[in-house]
Order: sequence, then C-alpha cells, then structure tokens
Amino acid sequence: MNGRFELEKVPGGQSDFILILTIILLAGCGFSALFSASYSYAGRYFNDSFLFIRKQLILGAVGTSLGFAAYKMPKDFIRRYTPLLLVGTMFLILLTFIPGLGEEVLGARRWIFLFGFSFQPSELAKLAVILYLANIFDKKKDRMNDLVNTIIPPLIITAVVISLVLMQNDFSTAVFILLVGLVMFFMAGVSILYFLYLIIAIIPLSVMLLFTKPHRVERLIAFINPETDPVGSGYQVIAARSALESGGLWGAGIGNGLKKLGGLPEVHSDFIFASTAEEVGFIGVMSIILLFLGFASRGFIRGYRSASRYDFLLSFGLTFCILYQALFNLAVVSGLVPATGIPLPFFSSGGSSLIVTLIMCGLLLGVTRRQNGDGRK
Repeated sequence: MNGRFELEKVPGGQSDFILILTIILLAGCGFSALFSASYSYAGRYFNDSFLFIRKQLILGAVGTSLGFAAYKMPKDFIRRYTPLLLVGTMFLILLTFIPGLGEEVLGARRWIFLFGFSFQPSELAKLAVILYLANIFDKKKDRMNDLVNTIIPPLIITAVVISLVLMQNDFSTAVFILLVGLVMFFMAGVSILYFLYLIIAIIPLSVMLLFTKPHRVERLIAFINPETDPVGSGYQVIAARSALESGGLWGAGIGNGLKKLGGLPEVHSDFIFASTAEEVGFIGVMSIILLFLGFASRGFIRGYRSASRYDFLLSFGLTFCILYQALFNLAVVSGLVPATGIPLPFFSSGGSSLIVTLIMCGLLLGVTRRQNGDGRK
C-alpha cells in the first residue's frame, strides 16, 4: 500500500473481544430499553404487551445469524458479490413503488410488505453503498486523481441510490447515505478540490429539496421554535425535551417512566432514547453514549491497523455509519437538529435497521479476524 494507508500489519488474527463485548452490551441495553418503552403502548393498542420485544428478539436472532455469516465470509467472496448486492438493493427500492408490495407509512413509501413481513430496503442501501465504495476505491487506489474513471462513476452510482431513496419521500435517509458516501470519498483520498466542488454543488440542491415538501418545512420550523405549534409539528420536540429533563441525574428507574404512557409519540421507535433517558437519567445516558463511543473507537482503531486498504475503508465506513446514526438520533431527541426518521441502532424498534446493523457488526469483526494472515480470508 502507498500513501497514508500504508500501515503496519499487527498481530492478532482473532476477533476483538472488547468490540464483541461492546456490541453485546449495546444490544442488551437496546432490548431492555425497547421492552420498557413499548410494554404499555403494545398492551393498549395491540392487546399484547410483548409484541414489539418478541419481534425484536426474533429479528435480533436472524440478524445475529446473518452477522455471523458475514463475519465468516472470505473477503474475496464479499467483493465479488458486492455489485450484485448493490443492484439487488436498487431493485428492492423500486419494488416499494409497486401497489400491493409497497405501502406508504407516515408519508414515505419505503416499506415492502410480503407474507406478513415488512422490510425497508433503504436500510440495506446504507450497507450496499459502503461495500461498493470500499471495493471500487481499493481497486482504483493508484488512480485517485483520475476524475473521469475513478471519481465520476462511483459518484453517479451513489447519486442513483440516493435519488431512489428520495423518490420514496425519505429525505432523512437520503441525506444520511449522502453524508456517509462523502466521508468514504474523503477517506479514500479524493482530491480536496474535487471534494469541495462536490459539496458546493450539493448544498443548494439539498436546500432546494428541503423546501419541496411541506412536512420538511414544518419540521424545520418546529426545530427553530417548537412553541409556534406546540400541539402539532412542535409537540414531539417539546415532549422529548420534557422526558430528557425529567430524568435528572439518576432517572426514575427502569420501567418507571411516565412519558411513554402516552405523552411521547414514536416512543418505541425514533424517540426511544427520550423514554430511556427519563428512566436512566444523566448517568445512564452518558453510559450509553460511552458504549457507542467505545464501539466506534475499537472500530476505527482496528481499521487504521489494517494492512489492507479495502479493510481500512470498509471498517471506517461501517463504524462511521453506526456511530453517526446513533449520534444523529441523539441530536434529534435532544433538539439539536430537526426531527428525522433515523432510528437509534440497537435500540429502536424495527427489524430492518437491527438486521443491517448486526450484519455491519459481523463485517467489522471480520476485518479484525483478517488482520493476521491472508487478507483474503
């Protein structure tokens, strides 16, 4: 390897125990938080208090199995079938527009419903884009200054995926994939000049898209001043802030929160952290944040220690994706950024997010396994 990615191979060859332990702790905290947040809601509306946690545990088992398979997959196998995964993901996104398969939920048409199961292809798109960019930038590592053959093709492919997600009216996920892609371009060593040109072109386009849908404007207004519509667009922001403040230092105790009983919308999904904060308090919140930061530090360290440019890009992309998603969700709940539909990894109810997150963890652990010996294994 050349340039800034020429790093010494470190001994090991086995998975990172601290990273595995951190993943287990995050998953355990997530299951506990979901059960506490959803117990009352599921009992009232579905007459089954265990509905959400039972589904999450089953899908967690599926995700763990797929994550283990990803962990054991040879690197050459993953790279060979990455284009197929990317094309398949785009095909799945298109299926959401077919009546009978895709349905509109909360204003976005991003779900496939089939045989009683649902899946969100845009979650898989996050993984597919990371795998694709790591693969293509490793193959073209000696031609990173070639705008036509190295920069533009992956830029077009990433833009196509983002456009398909935008067509689903899923602006937040599209922006999320865009930012992850930009970070991958930067870490791959794309010229800072090209990078700046790209950002300059994206900013006005993003602003224009932001104002094309009324609900996006309402969310922006609610973020700036939620009191302008306290029972409408600003209600969720105000309720989340109230839950955070009521947690105090130690919290009300697991299961003892009151906001989840009806005062906090999406309490089992995108705003689960507000309910959790009320119950575990500042100490618990900081512990959860430290777990995510610990996960990220192990992922980044392992990536930097890798002798393979592909493994470096892959581990960085996977780690950044999970960390950024977590921090962004916390920022939304805290009122630091406008409300979006970005779930909290390991915590929010939703099989698509949980399964893809566990697959990402399996791939990341696979990088740590490859650090001693043949990098293709």
